[in-house]
Amino acid sequence: MTFSLCMIVKNEERLLGRCLDSVSGVFDEIVITDTGSVDSTKKLALSYTDKVYSFAWCDDFSAARNFSFSKATGDYIFWLDADDVLSPANRDALASLKQTITPEIDVVMMKYASADQPDFFYYRERLIKRLGGMRWVGFVHEVIPPKGKLLYADITVLHTPDSHRRDPGRNLRLYEARLAAGAKLSTREQYYYARELYDNGKRDLAARHFEQFLKLPNAWYADKISACLVLYDIYRHKLPAKARDFLAMALSYDCIHPQVLCLMGDEQRMTGRTEQAIFWYESALRCPTTYRKNGFVLTDYERYYPYLQLCVCYDALGDRETAAAYNRLAGAEHPDSEQVKYNEAYFAAIKRAEQTDAPFRSFDAVQESAPSAADTEPVSQAPAERLQARETAKMQGAADTANAHGALEAQAPPLPEKSDAEQGEN
Repeated sequence: MTFSLCMIVKNEERLLGRCLDSVSGVFDEIVITDTGSVDSTKKLALSYTDKVYSFAWCDDFSAARNFSFSKATGDYIFWLDADDVLSPANRDALASLKQTITPEIDVVMMKYASADQPDFFYYRERLIKRLGGMRWVGFVHEVIPPKGKLLYADITVLHTPDSHRRDPGRNLRLYEARLAAGAKLSTREQYYYARELYDNGKRDLAARHFEQFLKLPNAWYADKISACLVLYDIYRHKLPAKARDFLAMALSYDCIHPQVLCLMGDEQRMTGRTEQAIFWYESALRCPTTYRKNGFVLTDYERYYPYLQLCVCYDALGDRETAAAYNRLAGAEHPDSEQVKYNEAYFAAIKRAEQTDAPFRSFDAVQESAPSAADTEPVSQAPAERLQARETAKMQGAADTANAHGALEAQAPPLPEKSDAEQGEN
C-alpha cells in the first residue's frame, strides 16, 4: 500500500521541519498546501517535496484540507498539522502498519495527545482510504466522519503547540462571524461553539448553549457527556443541586466514563458520605476502557485519581492500613507524584507515633519529614489540576486545609482544560 501525507500550513517555518523529520521515510508522497504564508514556509516545504500548493484562505479549514487531499495519489492519506510530531517508536509503528494494512480497512483511528496535557488523549481519524468517498466537514473543528471498516491502532500523534502563536479567541471569532452572516450551525458545531464560549470565559452564555445542545435528538452521546461535565463545572459552586443533576445525566448515555464516576464520588465524599464515595471510586476502577474509543480521555481518572481518593476515604474511616495500600497503588501509577510522597510521610509519622506511644497531635507532625508546603501537592486532585499544582500559593493553601487527624481534603476537580490539539491548524 502507498501512503500520502497531506498538510495545510501557514507561517510554519519554526515547526514544519521538525514535523516532517519525525516521519521521515514513511510516506510515498508529501502534499503541502500553504494557505497564505508570509515567512519561508513554502521554501522550506519545497526542500521536502515538490508537491507544494497554494490555497486562498476562506475561513474554512475543511475546504483547505479537502483541497490538499485532492492532490494526493496514494492508497491511503495521512494528515498532520505542522505542530504535530511522531516519536521514533510511533514512527516505526506507522511504518509497520504500512506493510500490514489490508484493503478492507477504510479508516485507521489513532491517538491524538497533547504535550501540555500528558494524561489526555482522544482517537482521531488519522489514515483514510483515498477512494473511500470521505471528506472533511466543518469550517472549524473540522472532522472526517468515519465510515466503513475502522481499525484502532496503538499509534500516537503528539500535538506540541507553539506558545508564540496561540490565539485562543480565533475559533470563537470564526463562529461569531458565521452566525453574524446568518449561518445555521450543525449539531456538532453547536457543541463546539458552546465549548469555545466556555474556553473564552463566557460561562453563562456557554451554559445556555450547552443546555440547548443536550435537547438535540441527533447529538453524539460522547459530546453530550462532555457537555454535562462542562455544565457540572459551571454550576457546581453557584447551583450545586443543578450541577449534580447534570452529573447524573452524564450516566444516562450509552457509555460510562470513569471521570463521571470519580466526580460522583467527590460529591459524596465532600458531603461526608464516605462509604458512598468509596462505592463510586471503586466503580471507576472497574470501568471498562472501551469508552476510550469515543470522546476525550483523561487516563488518570482510571487508576491514579480514584486510588488517591480511596486513600483519603479510608483514612477518614480510620482504616489507615487500607488507605496506605491505596496510596501505594497511586504511586505505582505515578512514581514521582508529590501527593503520594506527601501521604507516605503522613503515614510514616503516624506509625512513628504509634511505635513510641506518643500522641499523633495533628497533621503538622508530618511537616518534619515531609516536603515543605511550597513543594508539596494536595493529597488528591483532578488530573488536569495536577499539572499546575506546584504553585506555591496553591500548595500553602492546600496545607492549610489539613485535617487535624487525617490527610488533606481532596479538592473538587475542575473540568480538564481543552487541549490545543482540538484547535485545528493555526
